[in-house]
Amino acid sequence: MFQPRPKQLEVLAYTGGRMGVSAVPGSGKTQTLSYLAAQLVAHGDLADDQEVLVVTLVNSAVDNFARRVAGFVQARGLLPHVGYRVRTLHGLAYDIVRERPGLVGLADDFQIVDERDAGQILQDAAEAWLSAHPYAADDYLDPLLEDRKRDWVRRDQWPRLVSDIAASFIRQAKDLRTTPPVLRYALDELPAAPPLVEMGYAIYADYQRGLTYRGAVDYDDLIRLALLALELDGEYLSRLRARWPYILEDEAQDSSELQERILRLLVGPNGNWVRVGDPNQAIFETFTTASPRFLRDFLAESGVVPRALPNSGRATQSIMDLANHLVDWSRAGHPVAGCRDALAPSEIKPTPPGDPQPNPPDDPSAIHLVAQPYTPEEELKAVVTSLVRWLPENGDKTVAVLVPRNDRGEAVVSALKTHGLDCVELLRSTRATREAAGALANVVNYLADPAQPGKLATAYKVWRRADRADTEANARLQIVVRALQRRRRVEEFLWPPYTGGRSAGLSDRDGLDCVDLPEDDDLSRAYLQDFRELVRRWQGATLLPIDQLILTIAQDLFDQPADLALAHKLAVVLRQIGESHPDWRLPELTAELATIAKNERKFLGFTDADTGFDPEKHRGVVVVATAHKAKGLEWDRVYLMSANNYDFPSAQPHDSFIAERWFVRDRLNLEAEALAQLKAVVARDLAPLAEPAGQATAQARVDYAAERLRLLYVCITRARRELIITWNTGRRPNEPLQPATPLIALQTWWEKR
Repeated sequence: MFQPRPKQLEVLAYTGGRMGVSAVPGSGKTQTLSYLAAQLVAHGDLADDQEVLVVTLVNSAVDNFARRVAGFVQARGLLPHVGYRVRTLHGLAYDIVRERPGLVGLADDFQIVDERDAGQILQDAAEAWLSAHPYAADDYLDPLLEDRKRDWVRRDQWPRLVSDIAASFIRQAKDLRTTPPVLRYALDELPAAPPLVEMGYAIYADYQRGLTYRGAVDYDDLIRLALLALELDGEYLSRLRARWPYILEDEAQDSSELQERILRLLVGPNGNWVRVGDPNQAIFETFTTASPRFLRDFLAESGVVPRALPNSGRATQSIMDLANHLVDWSRAGHPVAGCRDALAPSEIKPTPPGDPQPNPPDDPSAIHLVAQPYTPEEELKAVVTSLVRWLPENGDKTVAVLVPRNDRGEAVVSALKTHGLDCVELLRSTRATREAAGALANVVNYLADPAQPGKLATAYKVWRRADRADTEANARLQIVVRALQRRRRVEEFLWPPYTGGRSAGLSDRDGLDCVDLPEDDDLSRAYLQDFRELVRRWQGATLLPIDQLILTIAQDLFDQPADLALAHKLAVVLRQIGESHPDWRLPELTAELATIAKNERKFLGFTDADTGFDPEKHRGVVVVATAHKAKGLEWDRVYLMSANNYDFPSAQPHDSFIAERWFVRDRLNLEAEALAQLKAVVARDLAPLAEPAGQATAQARVDYAAERLRLLYVCITRARRELIITWNTGRRPNEPLQPATPLIALQTWWEKR
């Protein structure tokens, strides 16, 4: 049963008007906002056609809110799912546009492209631009690059950078509500258009044509068109205001300008609006249009009732002290002035006496800010070794390893598996998902090019992948793989000619003698015979639709229910892709499986880590998560890795920045430069365009450092009882990384306290 704290009761006293709530980590904001929604449903004098509208950030939060509100509503004797609606912003925008598509120029049957389709349309547009501008990279490449490396960059690295720039450019243009024709008109007015904006415009225009051809919009279009619909039809807006007399907004620190404008229109000048969030947990800002300043400005507005949820029962006093000191240091002692307002003045306080969620007993010795420099391999070994010692006596506790990027998380998972430690993943996709997709991709890749012995050998290695766990079996596996790789005429192995006047088919050894194996290796020959039968069946199945082909292969590769279920899901996805792209054949469809296998696109599988997560269900098991995925979660013991000046830079000269490609001249951040130029063109402000390149890069460093400072704050506040922070020197021995400046500040303070 929910027992509100005094500060939560202040929020729950709300009956109308505008209220802004600043909530620290672990303060129970979701519980409080859910209870407030139920309270308004019960006592807000709602008509039968009215609802309390709750807007939150992600789909998992929608489910969480809906479940909690339903429980509180039922406890009051009311019907669940009546009198309230929970939506993400994109879900709300869809509701608005779907009701009146013609108002914004859409057909009644308009479609929404998902991340995969949008990415493919963008990739096609970027490749078209690259083909038309084969030497465009030369204006931006480091002049000291060797010719051979320059050619490689043009071929391999530059296309990826162009796609990244274009994705950010299109997102920003839509947030500025600038369509390609409007942008073209603005560019034509200039005496000389900036090349980066010209590039962005060309890809943007081609991208939008791709959407129009499909009769579709993307998620950014939904937001823009929802706002347009509200502006165009006052009567429609009035109906929506009447439908949603109360609007409760969660995670308001991640609001964008368009989100705020939509909600302001729906609220109206005298409406009821509650915004809840924590500016110090705004960690999704880099190259997006979100910003914590919208919540900060709202909290300072006249007529807004400010409230706070400062009490947290999550962590020990020492962990709260560490997080509070990070805020104090950043505001008073950060070496870069532009970063000093990254964290808002906010103190996490313990729960009051008698609270139903008291703080854990304090133990300062449970905090370890490791000063020792590690190589990446040494850091990985130190963390895994620590877990090996800790887990046997702490099977009833929760533990997580937080990493800055997915690839580092994959390395942690592999190391844990090597030591026999159970783990679950909160990465872009889980290891099980990647391995299943990779296995299917390798077999389909062979079937798309069946004359290649190397691909046939890879398919065999996939089929016998279990042999890698046994030394003797793995040695035999490698012998067979090398033998298949040397067999230049694959068909002689798979489909040997009939010989010796035989009429009853092939003997067991027909076709196998052409594979160079040791004479006494009868077991490998038996395996090869079975494998040949599988490949023949798979080749026959290539005449089937792609989903049936995937399921046929999966039945031969997998025996675990989760893998088979995942194969069914992949089959459905590939069937849909094939229907959307009737000209695609196996090579293109194989690329989709490979993308999932390489962790380059999120794909939801069938594990808790993929479909929703509760740390309490994984006691005694290591959770490996990116720092961003850890937001909103908590564990008894937390390891934070890679706290160096690359993953957590502070905008100082010795720091490195992930958005600044090593091959670009003058360390320019071309994404930041392109977005700054776009904003200047749209605003008809010529002054920034006349300035030398580099100012946008410098500002992007400050903005990124500020976000990473908030990310460090989020990571620290995931820990309940124990916290270990380590750092590594990176992979360039001649240019070693340093500990992050905030980590040094925390270590110095911690040692003196």
